[in-house]
Amino acid sequence: MAEIPGVCPDCARTQAGLTQARAAHRNSRRLFGLPEAPPRRAEGVRCSLCACECVIGEGERGFCGLRTVEGGRLRHIAGTPRRGILHWYRDPLPTNCVADWVCAGSAQIGRHNLAVFYQSCTLDCLYCQNWHFRQVEARSQAGMSAEELARQANPATFCVCYFGGDPASQMPHALASARLLAERGVVICWETAGTSNPRLLSRAVQLSLESGGCIKFDLKAYTEALHIALTGWSNRQTLSNFALAARRFGERPSPPPVVASTLLVPGYVDADEVGRIARFIARLNPDIPYALLGFAPSYLMPDLPPTSVSHAEAARQAALEAGLRNVRIGNRHLLGRDY
Repeated sequence: MAEIPGVCPDCARTQAGLTQARAAHRNSRRLFGLPEAPPRRAEGVRCSLCACECVIGEGERGFCGLRTVEGGRLRHIAGTPRRGILHWYRDPLPTNCVADWVCAGSAQIGRHNLAVFYQSCTLDCLYCQNWHFRQVEARSQAGMSAEELARQANPATFCVCYFGGDPASQMPHALASARLLAERGVVICWETAGTSNPRLLSRAVQLSLESGGCIKFDLKAYTEALHIALTGWSNRQTLSNFALAARRFGERPSPPPVVASTLLVPGYVDADEVGRIARFIARLNPDIPYALLGFAPSYLMPDLPPTSVSHAEAARQAALEAGLRNVRIGNRHLLGRDY
């Protein structure tokens, strides 16, 4: 058990355990002056961009920190086509893409991926590998328009992938830049926890289908209580959005337009939990590729060990027994033998 959230997986499934975990998330948010929970003001203005569905009061910020209300109207600090808060760089191909064993980019030696990290998120993962985005103060950043981002592509740019944080927190900006990049012949990919408004998620899937890219869903847990304990929020919209995307898998099975992955958090996301996730995926389409990723201690859970080889192998076996046909252990170099 990690010191934070301070509950074991079994306890996390109880009300008492969730109370403890939610306290850990409130403390996590306070560290960076972010809203402790999605606001629910009786007289507020609703934001429907993601699963949080914040109802924001005057002068208050939404959970992602990028929406506020001024004069009774919703104001976007960032995440619009005119202004995104992000970090980007050129990543030579092949790279350590979650879908690298099934994506077209892995064969594009000499070209590069435009890696776009949005510096905001719709969840609060206590083990976040890219937690440094929380240090960014959105109001003081110069930002970049969708057009400016699209202009960074050159003849050697094969694909773009939107990461984070999570692109769900700035999806209008991501979609606007993705459309411009697709017009330039760039392959469009996404890596997301799947919390977007379903209407926006459908547009992202469409762009990937048309351009030859994929959308990679980070399915952190299947059990809702465990998902809340680890990330601070429900996975209901994630699972619903994944099912929405999976229905279009057969439109272009190669390269696959939808890929799933799960981070194997020691002691929390075990083979049994992976089996639950895999059964969910297999009911939708057993050919959807599934990557199991090694955990590296980070953020507020640095006291856990790296994922062990035996943990990863047991998880892979559980996924295969659940009916999936294409399961891979990714980033094996991170695996250890501590347990």
